Amino acid sequence: MGKIILLAETGSDIPAETARQYGIYIVPMHVSFGGETRDDGSFPAEEVVNYYKKTGKLPKTSGCVPEDFEKIYDKIHKENPKSQILYLAYSSVTTCSYQSGQIAAENRDYITSIDTKHVSVGQYVVVTTMAKLLKEHPEWGIEEALAKAEEISGRVSMCFVPDTLEFLRAGGRVSNAAALCGALLKIHPRIEILDGYLQATKKHRGNMTKLAPQLVREYIKEKNLDLEELWLISSPGLDEEVIKKAEDEAFSCGARKVSWVGTGGVITTHGGPGAFGVVGFMKA
Repeated sequence: MGKIILLAETGSDIPAETARQYGIYIVPMHVSFGGETRDDGSFPAEEVVNYYKKTGKLPKTSGCVPEDFEKIYDKIHKENPKSQILYLAYSSVTTCSYQSGQIAAENRDYITSIDTKHVSVGQYVVVTTMAKLLKEHPEWGIEEALAKAEEISGRVSMCFVPDTLEFLRAGGRVSNAAALCGALLKIHPRIEILDGYLQATKKHRGNMTKLAPQLVREYIKEKNLDLEELWLISSPGLDEEVIKKAEDEAFSCGARKVSWVGTGGVITTHGGPGAFGVVGFMKA
C-alpha cells in the first residue's frame, strides 16, 4: 500500500519549511499587482501592503487554475507512483481552486479531495494536524484518512479582526462611510469562518493592544476550545506589544502551547496589515 500525500493551496499559509518537514505539497494561488500576476507564496506578504501604500490600489487575488493542479499532480505521481493524493482544499465558496482541482483530477484515480471549508490558518491547522496523524498512522488507507480529515475540519474554529477597514473598503467589502466610521470609533469587525463563508459576527471597539487579549479570552470560552494548543494569527505589521499581550492571555487562560502563523499574500490582501486572529479545536 502506497503512502498518502497531502496537498493544499498556498492560501493555507503553510510556510515552505513546514511543508518540507511534513512532506506536504503546495499548489499556488495568485496575486495580481496591476498587470503583473505572481504566485502566492513567492513573495513576502509585506509587498501587498507596500503596493497599496504606493499606488492606492489593492492587489487582486485569484485561485488556482486546472493547469496549476495538473502540474503538481503529475509531479507527485511521478515521484510517488504508488501513493494516493489527499487534497485538503481551501473553502470552495471563496475561490475557484477546489473546482479547478476537481477538473484536473478527472481520469486520475489516485486523487481524493475534500473541501475543508476553511481558509488561511484554519486550513493550516487541518492540513498540519493531518500530516502529524499520518506519520503516527502509516497503516491508514485513504478512506480512514478522509474520514479523519472530515472530522478535523468540522472541529477547527477560526476568527480574525482587521486592524483597519481600509483594505476591506478598497476591496469593495465595506462602504467608504462604514470604513470612516470604523476608523473614527475604533470599531473592528470579528470575521469568523462559518461553513466556509467569511462572516462578520460581532463588533469590537478599542485599539488592538486591548482587543487582542480580549478576543483570545472570549473566543476560547465561546467556542469551548481545546487548550492543548492554540494558533494565533498575525498579518504584516502587527505590533509586538499586541503579540505579547495576546500570547500572555492565551497562556493565562490555560493554553499549553501557542503557535503563531503569519498570513500570506492572499489573506493579507483581504484583511490588511496588523490583523490578528485565533484558531483552535472545539472540544467534542
